[in-house]
Amino acid sequence: MLRNVKEIHNYVLEAKDGEIGRCKHFLFDDELWTIRYMVADTGKWLPGRKVLISPISLGEPDWNSRLFPLKLTKELIENSPALDSEAPVSRQYESKWFDYYAYPYYWGDTGIWGMEPYPGLLFSQKKEDTEMEPDTAEGDPSLRSATEVRGYKIQATDDEIGHVEDFIFDDETWTIRYMVVDTRNWLPGRKVLVTPAWINSIDWKENKVSVDLTVEAIKNSPEYDPSAPVNREYEVRLYDFYGRPKYWE
Repeated sequence: MLRNVKEIHNYVLEAKDGEIGRCKHFLFDDELWTIRYMVADTGKWLPGRKVLISPISLGEPDWNSRLFPLKLTKELIENSPALDSEAPVSRQYESKWFDYYAYPYYWGDTGIWGMEPYPGLLFSQKKEDTEMEPDTAEGDPSLRSATEVRGYKIQATDDEIGHVEDFIFDDETWTIRYMVVDTRNWLPGRKVLVTPAWINSIDWKENKVSVDLTVEAIKNSPEYDPSAPVNREYEVRLYDFYGRPKYWE
């Protein structure tokens, strides 16, 4: 099912033996547009500590009570590799983090989650039971905070039109399917969706997302209603309007 990132903010995170805090924000891979980590606000339990929770570790959420169960104990989380709260997540840190939990790396294979289509399938696997080679990846991962990107301007092919307000992701694969674009400065009260496949580039210094769409096309595209879930019927209308290939076909 497709869900809004903002919707998950402040969900309770429940380890096997008690609550650890709440969901603060997400880090996503800006190359494959997949959420890699949930950043937990641990409050008084681990004050000042930045704790990362992978979708690999998440159980089946209770959407009604706004709770995410974790397949981890509090002790396991507490002893996980510490991360400098001011520093970006490096590949070296990720390798240490994945080695600590004995998860197979999600990088180094062709799929968005390495050898599996869904992150939850990696939990039951042990790295030593797989044929994955030692980590030789060069460079750091392109992880961005979803909170940071909100507010980025949208640059169409012929003019600016709106800003990024939110993201919509698949709650099975944790892939970001759409950016929610608020056009209120140009089209009062109107919101539209743009998929990452239609992005030409992102200027991280100028806080701007350039898309391969004209202002006129965006103005006339199917309007997005935040109060209604994004279903396949709406997606078909959206893709047909732009005449673009559908990701599910």
